[in-house]
Amino acid sequence: MNDRIWRFGTSSWSERSWVGPFYSPGTKPADFLSEYARRYGAVEADTTYYRVPAERMVRAWRERTPSGFRMAAKFPRGVVHAGDGPRPCAEKALLIEEVGGEVEAFLAVMRTLGVRAGPLLLQLPYFNRTHFRGEDEFLRRLDAFLGELPDDFQYAVEVRNKQWFSEALCGVLREHAAAFCISDHKYLPHPAEVMERIDVATAGFSYVRLIGDRSLIDGLTKVFDTEVIDQSHRIGLLARSLGDLSSEVKEVWAFANNHYAGHGPASIDRLAVELTGAAPTRPMNDDDGVPF
Repeated sequence: MNDRIWRFGTSSWSERSWVGPFYSPGTKPADFLSEYARRYGAVEADTTYYRVPAERMVRAWRERTPSGFRMAAKFPRGVVHAGDGPRPCAEKALLIEEVGGEVEAFLAVMRTLGVRAGPLLLQLPYFNRTHFRGEDEFLRRLDAFLGELPDDFQYAVEVRNKQWFSEALCGVLREHAAAFCISDHKYLPHPAEVMERIDVATAGFSYVRLIGDRSLIDGLTKVFDTEVIDQSHRIGLLARSLGDLSSEVKEVWAFANNHYAGHGPASIDRLAVELTGAAPTRPMNDDDGVPF
């Protein structure tokens, strides 16, 4: 585990209530990303889920971050969900003939990041038998979609139907060198339980998300400037499981959401301390793949 690269960060950087507890007092939103990148070496761009970003926006992300910084990003909702309302459209989602244009537009603009680009996440909605007849049909769709993606990016896949956490799913991901997204989420079993049952080492990297219970946190706070629940036990369990990952996993990306405990930076710092003995620090290397 000593030679493994750990990349820690949060899910987004745009939270205004971080000014003071995380960002320097008086920091303007336009300066959030550059100040964020002084502390962490990676971030997950949540905004790309809602629309394909403009090229000028992605270019600005690159210009505002230092050498060594990496940005993961979510595939747009139109690709993974494809529905107009809350219900996903299984007749379109992940079908290249239906969503291929949006996929191409998204990948083209994300190439603007150049060496700053991290993995791209397929955050899938909760698919079940009302969308696909079963796991086999879903896996055929996923297999075909992953097979159409170019190999100049790394990909991670988050499945939210726990009934489909299987060796068959891992086999499809492994075939395409896509990472099984390890999520600590309200509706899913704890990652430690999942990792006891199946081999989630499906690529040379792993992708971890601390998501939590949105409704619980929203009922406790309207701002995200401090933790409002104690998740240290869950984080400890997760850290021990991640420490036991196969040696073939050379890099781990881990991101915390504000809704995990109330303040994303505090949550990811806790995980980093459990795994490495210290909170994350700003990247100090050049863009040459050297661990930091």
